[in-house]
Amino acid sequence: MRESDLEVSFIKERLIYENPLEKPEDMKQFILEGQADIGFENHCMCLKNALDNGLGQKANYVLWCPETFPGNLKVTWEFKPVTDVGLCILFFAAEGKDGKDLFDPSLARRTGEYPQYHSGDINTFHVSYFRRKEPDERAFHTCNLRKSCGFHLVAQGADPLPSASDAADFYPVTVTKYYNRISFFIRDLRVFTYEDDGNTYGDTLKGGKIGFRQLAPLTAEYRNLKVYELY
Repeated sequence: MRESDLEVSFIKERLIYENPLEKPEDMKQFILEGQADIGFENHCMCLKNALDNGLGQKANYVLWCPETFPGNLKVTWEFKPVTDVGLCILFFAAEGKDGKDLFDPSLARRTGEYPQYHSGDINTFHVSYFRRKEPDERAFHTCNLRKSCGFHLVAQGADPLPSASDAADFYPVTVTKYYNRISFFIRDLRVFTYEDDGNTYGDTLKGGKIGFRQLAPLTAEYRNLKVYELY
């Protein structure tokens, strides 16, 4: 991705975290909320639900990277759908309310059910992509950005990802957050940009954790997670 894509020509970046996501040892410190079947084949991480899809939200899960990242960052990873029905999310700038760490023991226990993340006691942005869970999502593909606490849809764009049968390879995915400006890219194609005024939907979010969420019954593969500090 070119610096001009950020529309701030003087932005620089510094790699601060790198994880190939290719073997169990790479995930030793990650924190799983809910239950998932995490496999490693073809030098990548494969995620699918461990609980029956009929359990609804209880079958979904979130996998958190344990690191705390700065407020100005770029997150990149590679994604490939293996099946079609489901949905993927990246949480970023996630922390407990009142500046608490995301895993502060005073926060309510989280088990992968969606309301715990968008209307609980944490603040975060989350971008959803490969949205194929419900019939309307499969009929009209979009990527959504929401800000929490609350269920605030703040940006939306067309999702260029194909169905699993047409996915030729892994697709590079990128989220950037530079102060109040957030952009989302798939294969260097800008899907949306959002500028947070720090008022309409709550205070401006700063640093925090990142985490992958996946909805049953989707199976998908991930690799090459990298996080850069922007300055």
